[in-house]
Amino acid sequence: MNLSLRNKKLLGINGLGRIGKLLLWNQLHLKHFEGIVVNCGREIGNGLDDLMQVIETDSTYGSLHKFLFGVVGGKAEIKVLDPAVPLLQINGVYVKILRKARDPKDINWLDEGVKVVVDCTGNFLDPTVSPESGKSCLRGHLDAGALKVICSAPFKMKTQTPDDSKTMIYGINHLDFEPNLHHIISAASCTTTGLSHMMKPLLENEATSRIVTASMSTIHAATNTQSILDSVPKAAASDLRKTRSVLNNIILSTSGVSKALELVMPQIKHIGFMADSVRIPVNTVSLINLNVTFYTQLDAKGEPLINRKVINDVFAQAARGQQKDLLVYSERQKRLGRSHRQHGRHHHRSPRNAYPHRLHQLPFRSPCPTRHYHR
Repeated sequence: MNLSLRNKKLLGINGLGRIGKLLLWNQLHLKHFEGIVVNCGREIGNGLDDLMQVIETDSTYGSLHKFLFGVVGGKAEIKVLDPAVPLLQINGVYVKILRKARDPKDINWLDEGVKVVVDCTGNFLDPTVSPESGKSCLRGHLDAGALKVICSAPFKMKTQTPDDSKTMIYGINHLDFEPNLHHIISAASCTTTGLSHMMKPLLENEATSRIVTASMSTIHAATNTQSILDSVPKAAASDLRKTRSVLNNIILSTSGVSKALELVMPQIKHIGFMADSVRIPVNTVSLINLNVTFYTQLDAKGEPLINRKVINDVFAQAARGQQKDLLVYSERQKRLGRSHRQHGRHHHRSPRNAYPHRLHQLPFRSPCPTRHYHR
């Protein structure tokens, strides 16, 4: 290991795609770690200059310099300390690039001095798979010397989650973390994160906690799983929409957010919750459309006690209180753009007198953006 990284507080990142790069940029800003070891698993381009271009620029989020300092701010200082490694220093933080191993168990985090690894490849999502199976897997990072592994995407597995693995969302269930037990953590998805912060105030407020049913649609940016141009469906393919061009189609898709939400908010299991996704031809942003049916009493005039003002007050109070800086309440009508990477909107359109005595699905509309910085 390079002498300049000895005894440093290091973070490991596996993968330098969209999520890996944004994580690197955020850590260069936050400086929670003295050094970052990034595993690319292969050579990049024709040399160090090509690697630097990948790190410095992004088609969606612009340049690293603007990300750190704004349009009229400064420029990040980038030093090449050892071109052979390569070892860089960016904005005062050491950044070492690994280019040999693609299998997590072969990365050798122990020799690098890395204890915490974030896997951002999207290729290793099943915590039940063991390296002994002969397959490359998330658990391989532990065999390679890491003490904790964070998966930047939701787990995908056919069996029950192992005891040492857990899905966690900051501000929702992160206090359930047990250092001696949990070694593999999933950070869920952008939609699950945004939705959980919308459901939390409703479930924790006595007036709105009696939820009968809920449903959501996420209007979601395109992802790498979609086709750039129309492609021929594979044999026995059941969803032909996914083979349509992402550039000029609005594509209906399924969403596993309801099941993922149950992992971080167990009380959701008692609610009939449905979810779907609509992919649109943009490169970033996700909007959540949440519909909720409540049990409510009626006032003397026969109007439901839960109304638009009550709901808005619940979210406004949460944004000022326990969920401050995680949930943002606003009554301004804003354009969605790059600054709104996750935006939740709650509204109801059903006739409120459908069940005049006990059950009401209430009409109200108010924007409720939820900030989200991971995936």
